[in-house]
Amino acid sequence: MASSSLGMYQAPLAGAPAAAERRSSSSATLPLPLPSKPNTPAILLNNNFLRGTKVVLSRRSRARKPSTSMQAVVRASAAVETLDQTSTTELIEKSINTIRFLAIDAVEKANSGHPGLPMGCAPMGHILYDEVMRYNPKNPYWFNRDRFVLSAGHGCMLQYALLHLAGYDSVKEEDLKSFRQWGSKTPGHPENFETPGIEVTTGPLGQGVANAVGLALAEKHLAARYNKPGFEIVDHYTFCILGDGCQMEGISNEACSLAGHWGLGKLIAFYDDNHISIDGDTEIAFTETVDTRFEGLGWHVIWVKNGNTGYDEIRAAIEEAKAVKDKPTLIKVTTTIGYGSPNKANSYSVHGSALGAKEVDATRQNLGWPYEPFHVPDDVKSHWSRHVSEGASLEAEWQAKLAEYEKKYKEEAVEFKELISGQLPDGWEKALPVYTAESPADATRNLSQQCLNALAKVLPGLLGGSADLASSNMTLLKMFGDFQKDTPEQRNVRFGVREHSMGAICNGIALHSGLIPYCATFFVFTDYMRAAMRISALCEAGVIYVMTHDSIGLGEDGPTHQPIEHIASFRAMPNILMLRPGDGNETAGAYKVAVLNRKRPSVLALSRQKLPQLAGTTIEGVEKGGYIVSDNSMRNKPDLILIGTGSELEIAVKAADEIRKEGKAVRVVSLVSWELFDEQSDDYKESVLPAEVTARVSVEAGSTFGWEKIVGSKGKSIGIDRFGASAPAGTLYKEFGITVDNVIAAAKSLL
Repeated sequence: MASSSLGMYQAPLAGAPAAAERRSSSSATLPLPLPSKPNTPAILLNNNFLRGTKVVLSRRSRARKPSTSMQAVVRASAAVETLDQTSTTELIEKSINTIRFLAIDAVEKANSGHPGLPMGCAPMGHILYDEVMRYNPKNPYWFNRDRFVLSAGHGCMLQYALLHLAGYDSVKEEDLKSFRQWGSKTPGHPENFETPGIEVTTGPLGQGVANAVGLALAEKHLAARYNKPGFEIVDHYTFCILGDGCQMEGISNEACSLAGHWGLGKLIAFYDDNHISIDGDTEIAFTETVDTRFEGLGWHVIWVKNGNTGYDEIRAAIEEAKAVKDKPTLIKVTTTIGYGSPNKANSYSVHGSALGAKEVDATRQNLGWPYEPFHVPDDVKSHWSRHVSEGASLEAEWQAKLAEYEKKYKEEAVEFKELISGQLPDGWEKALPVYTAESPADATRNLSQQCLNALAKVLPGLLGGSADLASSNMTLLKMFGDFQKDTPEQRNVRFGVREHSMGAICNGIALHSGLIPYCATFFVFTDYMRAAMRISALCEAGVIYVMTHDSIGLGEDGPTHQPIEHIASFRAMPNILMLRPGDGNETAGAYKVAVLNRKRPSVLALSRQKLPQLAGTTIEGVEKGGYIVSDNSMRNKPDLILIGTGSELEIAVKAADEIRKEGKAVRVVSLVSWELFDEQSDDYKESVLPAEVTARVSVEAGSTFGWEKIVGSKGKSIGIDRFGASAPAGTLYKEFGITVDNVIAAAKSLL
């Protein structure tokens, strides 16, 4: 079990929340004298700031002999050679207060935001960005940079201040001054597509730490595949700050359970342990012992009791975390939210609103900060300016190493450079299978597996898996083993029954660069992962969502497992492709579209039941979203248009054959993806769905919501606008009217 570094020398600053003690059921308390802070003005301490001041010594830590990790903390507290501690304590304090006041001033100017977290986390943020992390401010997308994720995204002014000080062009002084305003590069939560230097989009709590797991997985996988002795071309850490809110969300436990199982040793998470949430002290709803939980999840755990001024303790904890190679590390850092605010620190009132002019002035006086808003003192600016040249040097060193690697490992280098550039191999799409009407009928989930395995041979970046349903989703890559702690080079990812974190982890993998992730479950269980899928769409992460059992066609499992409204709901979501293929060629076409779309996710809704291979379906048609499958009309003037998707395309085709026997001109259209069809030219859309033809019937085994857009006010939609039922698939289709006869009847009523 991981040891926790909870040494006596790590005494907390006055103001550490009393809940820290209440959460240790077996703890002893000792009186603590008021702390002194060299080189800084005295803190104005009020009752709020001193609430519950105690030293906590757990029985476990007192009974155990000092561990090697504890000894490391003692040694490192004097000097940390590897972290380049180049500045004096006075300059460090000044730099940390610069971060605090940039956050305070931005929130105050916007009269909106969350100043408390940046004020409390400024010390760990400073140490990470100024002393620990490797990055190039002038090239935020340098591949081998360390990644940082602010899972507690509401505190984004912490990261904006750090990016500004480090020299990122994306966050200038004017950007800080336009915090949370229209068109700014500093939105109210971090957005990777908006602000270079932001790795992932975090807002909903817990998503960020799950993204961080995905980033760390990608690093471990690529390192295992491409690193060679003396040539560690993939070698970077993923750092993350998460708060009490992230810890409460179930997704964080799902993701961190997997991180421990996978042994992601280059993932280091800082838990901002301030015990305050929007409603007040977290003791009202959150009293678990986080340390013990994470140890049980397979993490190494360290507790820094003084996160406010314990700079050496933070540095030492990072060194200890880096020394642990076989498991991720949680560094619990006990901080005071709103540190330095004499009347609001350590209270929920500093969590999500501006301090107010009077409290800002009081905080300036309290922390001895004589500067006007948004000012960065010259010595702080000079100190941070080195990161521009250091970052360029770090990248140049890596590029030189990559050049040497290329000489010795030419084939691997070509593949690696293609991966990290996002370049697809020439002719990769030729690997997709092609079907004829004579090919045997099959479920599109099985056809999907054929496509995945064909693509895996030509797309070295393709990897993924299922939420404990691989044998049902048909998502195993047969030529590869499982990505596990000791086999990270393999490409089948076993997510277990963790749909929500699966989606968020895949977002991290997609945004890391170098890999194309897919993940799978039953379509109805997108309800469990919708938040992550929405973030996929928002943050432009091209995850491929393989969703099987797409309709009532799954049969006897009943309404709990039968998706009804799900197709319509994803059609309503911006920047996501909802694809419902009807046979083998359309399934192959859906995969082509999904692979090509690296900045928007794709949802492939696939059948459990067997479907015939239809004449007229094509990969090229899928790329246009909607196309003509069969037609006996002349001059683009059919009497009737039947429109189907997925398993119901067959029904439309059969109904058309019957109606044509009565001398009618009938066109059958497959509308695989509304989004792709909407993107076509007006001329193309008119050639498929001519406006003057109002006799239109759609058929889809799901909600009819939205179909009025396609069939018009005079058309008819056949679908299901209630929950399903438990029965064999054939019975359900008959009982719900998803039949050839019903389509024919609807069509005749329009002719």
